[in-house]
Amino acid sequence: MPKDRRIDFRIGINLGDIIVEDGDIFGDGVNVAARLEALAEPGGICISRMVRDQIRDKLPYAFEDRREQNVKNITRPVRVYALRREAVADPTAPGVPPIPPISQPTTPPRLSIVVLPFANLSSDPEQEYFADGVTDDLTTDLSRISGSFVIARNTAFTFKGKSIDAKQVGRELGVRYVFEGSVRRTGDRVRVNAQLIDAESGAHVWADRFATDVANLGQAQDDITGRLARTLNLELLEDVGRRIEQQRAIDPDARDLVMRGWSLFHRLFSIANRQEAQRAFERALELDPQSIDAKIGLATVLATNLLDQWSRSVEEDESRAEQLLLEALGDDPNHSMGRLTRGRLRRFQVRLNEARTELETAIALDRNNWAAFYQLAQVVLSLGEPEAAIPLFEKAIGLNQRDPNNWYRYWGLGTCHLYLGRIPEAIELFRRAISGNPRLYYMHLGLAGALGLRGDLDEASTVLADAIRLKPEVNSLTQLRAYRPWDASAQHSELREKTLIAGLRRAGFPDESPLRRGEATMSRLHPEPGRNDRTRAPGPLVEALFRG
Repeated sequence: MPKDRRIDFRIGINLGDIIVEDGDIFGDGVNVAARLEALAEPGGICISRMVRDQIRDKLPYAFEDRREQNVKNITRPVRVYALRREAVADPTAPGVPPIPPISQPTTPPRLSIVVLPFANLSSDPEQEYFADGVTDDLTTDLSRISGSFVIARNTAFTFKGKSIDAKQVGRELGVRYVFEGSVRRTGDRVRVNAQLIDAESGAHVWADRFATDVANLGQAQDDITGRLARTLNLELLEDVGRRIEQQRAIDPDARDLVMRGWSLFHRLFSIANRQEAQRAFERALELDPQSIDAKIGLATVLATNLLDQWSRSVEEDESRAEQLLLEALGDDPNHSMGRLTRGRLRRFQVRLNEARTELETAIALDRNNWAAFYQLAQVVLSLGEPEAAIPLFEKAIGLNQRDPNNWYRYWGLGTCHLYLGRIPEAIELFRRAISGNPRLYYMHLGLAGALGLRGDLDEASTVLADAIRLKPEVNSLTQLRAYRPWDASAQHSELREKTLIAGLRRAGFPDESPLRRGEATMSRLHPEPGRNDRTRAPGPLVEALFRG
């Protein structure tokens, strides 16, 4: 057409998963395509590496390798291939150079993986679709991991039924990890074997096996892929974190630091790990002030510290977390971890209905976000609905059965059963929570309250003394009521009074702080003009008065 009537289009093509909502589409797959379109010249086409992998031996188009490009709002570089407008106008014209081979990066991305088709070991060939479905869903779920590079399903299925050498697969596809497994169905039981392999060395990073009931095939498939995806997420982050620590002579970039931060955050809870995670996220932000994942990682540490009451500057940390989330979710509103962290923050702020909305959104964006299920369970419990919270706690545990911090979930589940009057179940769950992490006072308070209700007063008194030793400033029912301010709803307070508070009172926990009764003695023993003694932890004399 004449130039004055011509419209020149730029086109970007990507292959990836999308989220469909209200007639629109979202997600990394869409974002990458939009960035590719912006990189194309008028009349030209830019494609991603995933698309190039699919067409390289099938279509005679001379794409120019423009290598990796850093683009807005995408945390990892995007490999770009371009088709100039002249080649678009006449792809078969003479002089068009032959298709160059795809050059693999010298070092695969740290979180790069291919999920090979699961083998069907069942005698029934019709079960092939079940194994393929597990492979498909797992590929989709892993692609949601921020910063991951997951080989597309169609490419992975070219290896179906073949003898596999993990090292060769890693070289061919440019990935660091190979994941493979098998499914064997016998009657109504399915047994799954899975293993994660380091494609560089061929060594096994992780392996697991488990069985599940398949009375409901769809639910069974969801259970299998959900558990595998979440465990793989943590195992990958942990392995990447170890690699980064072993390569400390090489300065890590922002993405490495973000991965190391998450690896530290997901380890067994300790102040040291939490502080190291915060430092990693802060260093990542120094290197890349626009990093969405670094902002969300740092906000997660701050919000979690606020909830756990480890913050040394509550107002400052709350304000900083709010601002980080505002910036990160402004750039990527469909970030599941960002929504989860905002839900944590709203829970701390006692904005429980808003917290519930944020957490339900996080789960809608990532059905395997076990932490969102856990936080939602806590919010529902705080709203006074323990029966509704139980399946949410159980879902969080089921998605992440090997998490060293599952004691959190057992404590919450125990609280639900306590509130519902199921004392033996509550005692068993509190014991499991304490065995997982005996350093937190409220685990012991829960067990002491349940034992008090059951009438085991000697043991309840011993457990109560352990709680006070761990948290001396919480030494009365009055202080306990004030110490967890996000337990806000009237329904929750009523349930707690009838169960936990009643049990602790029977166990010997006083209504009034011994500190107040011994205040005059405290003043003489510890004279400190101008300071209110009630702000200090009780001294040895007050503890002795309380204990005996």
